[in-house]
Amino acid sequence: MSIRFNLRRQCLQSATCLLIGLIPVTFLSSAPLFPAMAQDAQTRVLSVTGEGSESIPTTLTQISLGVEVQGKTAAEVQQQAAEQTTAVLEAVRSQPIDQLETTGISLRPIYAYENGQELTGYQATNTISFEIPTEQAGTILDSAVQAGATRINSVSFIAADDAIAAARQQALQIATRNAQEQAGAVLSSLNFTAQEIVGIQIDQASAPPPRPLPFANEAADTVSQRLAETPVVGSEQTVRATVTLQIRY
Repeated sequence: MSIRFNLRRQCLQSATCLLIGLIPVTFLSSAPLFPAMAQDAQTRVLSVTGEGSESIPTTLTQISLGVEVQGKTAAEVQQQAAEQTTAVLEAVRSQPIDQLETTGISLRPIYAYENGQELTGYQATNTISFEIPTEQAGTILDSAVQAGATRINSVSFIAADDAIAAARQQALQIATRNAQEQAGAVLSSLNFTAQEIVGIQIDQASAPPPRPLPFANEAADTVSQRLAETPVVGSEQTVRATVTLQIRY
């Protein structure tokens, strides 16, 4: 009896006995330590990006034009530029325009450098921009020049907002089909089968800004004569989109 008591007391005082007594049965089990990680390691995902584009005809023309005046005094050229700009605005407003705004007002001195720096006069420049249906662009350019415009800075073509919105939808659909076709080609060549789409990323479909067509700064009567003879013809605008799919296989 004394021997058993001593053994029991020694065991209770032993750190090894205490540690063995506290070890749970599940720790000694042969089950995986991290079953979630083992399951994730078996998940295979293919990421593929498709591209799509849709071209639409332009129906609007963006025009930038203005008045440039030179003279001896600042007050003189500023007053003349103001009068010509007012006449140009009246001619422009007589047409069905949109987005009319002043885009520049400047007044600068002009110097001659033959005998050092000598002030010879001043130059005033006022510029405006607006949108108009393309079929009426030639007429309004001719009218603006006749009213006093001396600069035609650029002419560019864009599509209407509703046409661009519809083209965005088409471009996204094309990009989605393109991504699916790419994924199908890759997986079939490796003898895999697509299971499900687990992620979708849509990049904002964009319509690149219109490319402006510059006009040479010619005399007013020359520009007026040329534009009256040459109609303004629009072009096409392309809307692009990308779609990225993550496909489990």
